[in-house]
Amino acid sequence: MRLEFHPEALEEYEAAGHYYANEQPDLDLRFIHCVEDAIESILEDPERWRAFDEDIRRCLTRLFPYGILYTIEPDHVLIVAVAHCSREPGYWRHRIK
Repeated sequence: MRLEFHPEALEEYEAAGHYYANEQPDLDLRFIHCVEDAIESILEDPERWRAFDEDIRRCLTRLFPYGILYTIEPDHVLIVAVAHCSREPGYWRHRIK
């Protein structure tokens, strides 16, 4: 299945990577690996995680406190947010139609 990022979700992902790069050597690579593993799991079986807010599903990453929020569209998976678990719940809602 094809993957798309909402532009703001991609910005979040990049910003988190930059943050971890400045915190400790190679921590950004570990973060990216965790997120990419979660995305790969989503693409293998998008319905594995239940919808928790309308049609938004959430897959938590391992080791890092992030959730990948996504919707299953007819021809692709849309990542709506790469959300730190401490952020205000629902801040991403304006990104869905």
